[in-house]
Amino acid sequence: MTMMEFFGCTFIAFGPPFGLFVFTIMHDPLRIIVLIASGFFWLLSLLLSSILWFAVVPLREELAFGLVFSVIFQEIFRFFFYKLLRKADEGLQKVNQTEGPELHVAPRDITNKNIMAYVSGFGYGIICGAFSIINVLADMVGPGTIGIHGDSKYFFVATAFLTLCFIFLHIFWGVIFFHALDKKKYLLVALVVATHMLVSCLTLLNQRTVNRPEPRYLASILPAYFVMLAMGVVAFFTAGGSVENIKSAISCCKSSAKYEIE
Repeated sequence: MTMMEFFGCTFIAFGPPFGLFVFTIMHDPLRIIVLIASGFFWLLSLLLSSILWFAVVPLREELAFGLVFSVIFQEIFRFFFYKLLRKADEGLQKVNQTEGPELHVAPRDITNKNIMAYVSGFGYGIICGAFSIINVLADMVGPGTIGIHGDSKYFFVATAFLTLCFIFLHIFWGVIFFHALDKKKYLLVALVVATHMLVSCLTLLNQRTVNRPEPRYLASILPAYFVMLAMGVVAFFTAGGSVENIKSAISCCKSSAKYEIE
């Protein structure tokens, strides 16, 4: 039973992102490099958050304190990574001109800045998701299972769904954040930071307190997924999407299905 729960929660959290990685990133070495570099910047933000948490001894027991500064550091390092990518544009173009055919580096990866924003957000999300759930997955294998001593039996599933939500949110935030800085639309930057803080603070509802003996998973998951859908729509339109694109995609799917039937 524990192994079934382990694989089920693993596929919930990382199944869709793995599919995105296989179809959109895996075959492009430049995207893999950007993905790894983005994950490294997220780790640097985690390191600074940990140092601050360790240094401020009186507030170590306050989860909200560490959470707020963790979000702030993540967004600061997202900005640093944005600046690094923009500084590296010229070098990437030279790599593409000299070794593009051998390395299969597509020119659109450099000219279309939304692709690099997507990949950097994906790197942020994957490493964030891994650190969020890896200890939970390790405990999930057994022996025993959660709920025996009165804990919520939904803890593992709720953690898996929240992990998936944060992975997609980081992808959307990356696209919106990079576009906003390119176009100097600072309200969108503020939107990214505010929604990141909001969704992160919602997870505080999952902890037990004196006044709240039971965690409120639905109170955090449902608003988080609503924000995720909203950020997905914003990211779609900021990346150049339109209603006509959706209609064209649907008509293409219908046409291909018709040909297969015939």
